[in-house]
Amino acid sequence: MGAAGSIVLAGAAYYLSTDKKNFVRGDSRINTSGKIPLTDDERIILYLASLAPSGHNTQPWLVKYIEPYHWIICNDRSKWLVGVDPTQRETILSIGAFLQNLEYAADSLKYDCQFTILATTRQDEDFVEVRLSRSIHTKIFDIQKIEQRRTVRSNYSSETLRKEDISFLVGADTEFIQFIPNSSKEHQWLNEQTIEANKIQAYRDDAERELADWIRFSSKDAKAHCDGLTPASMEIEGVQAWYLRNFYGKSDVMKTAFRNSSIETVIKQVSQSAGWLIIRSRDESVVSLLETGKLFQRLLLKIRERNIAIHPMTQILEESVIQEKISAGIGNSGNIQFILRTGYIKQYPKPVSLRRPIEEFVRKV
Repeated sequence: MGAAGSIVLAGAAYYLSTDKKNFVRGDSRINTSGKIPLTDDERIILYLASLAPSGHNTQPWLVKYIEPYHWIICNDRSKWLVGVDPTQRETILSIGAFLQNLEYAADSLKYDCQFTILATTRQDEDFVEVRLSRSIHTKIFDIQKIEQRRTVRSNYSSETLRKEDISFLVGADTEFIQFIPNSSKEHQWLNEQTIEANKIQAYRDDAERELADWIRFSSKDAKAHCDGLTPASMEIEGVQAWYLRNFYGKSDVMKTAFRNSSIETVIKQVSQSAGWLIIRSRDESVVSLLETGKLFQRLLLKIRERNIAIHPMTQILEESVIQEKISAGIGNSGNIQFILRTGYIKQYPKPVSLRRPIEEFVRKV
């Protein structure tokens, strides 16, 4: 065999030994048996609750198991993003989304939820006490909406949202949800400032280092952690994904090339949209943030049926130098909690973001 043939065989052998496929949710273990005596219904409800979105997919919730159908939903300090969310505002919004999923999942199995808010600050550990009881009502939520929810980041149409779809999204929540169409000057301002905020954040080392800690480039890391951002959840496929899985690590995130590539991606993303959705809370209290997180999740769970996508891009709120300009850019900036790029997409892909097994976020007390 000649030298060329040897090189080809060596190359083929190397390729076969590398990580060739993005690790996705369907590849991970979901329901595992453990020391906590969860009933089948409890296991289903808690898993569906955990499908809520969170920044960097940190999944910042912890469940203290008191007894069957009696839990305390907690704020997991180990999952805080102190670089981009130093006051835990986004953490509490994510816990609110978790609670909305929990309520809908319980509803699907004919349980009523009784929530008692325990926390008075965003840093408290014990947040909400939950008691479930059998329900007599017959209206059941379709849990497929929870299972199929996905954040889509790319390939948005710039077609303006139809009036009936805007009404569908905003519904009765006109006090809290505002749509900014792509024909407005406010839309252009949000585009420009989103890019600027991402540039600032990409070159802020504490924020970039935090991002690096939550990216699971290899399938090995993704399988080990079952959280964070993966090439699949960042919508990176093919040769580029293969390269990242096999040759990239935390240190590469801190390099100029990665930072610039992230900014270029954002520039492309904001050029594609029907507009922006702004979600405000009544105030900045724990109760209001939880309710706003629930509102956000209800919005996410109804968009798929109309092929509408929503991509949270809240860097404006995370970078103070940009946040201070919001009132001048879009008018009333009071209590904005979400800035969401939205638009039509041709087809929804399957959800791929990872979730930790139940026994990793439920503890018996």
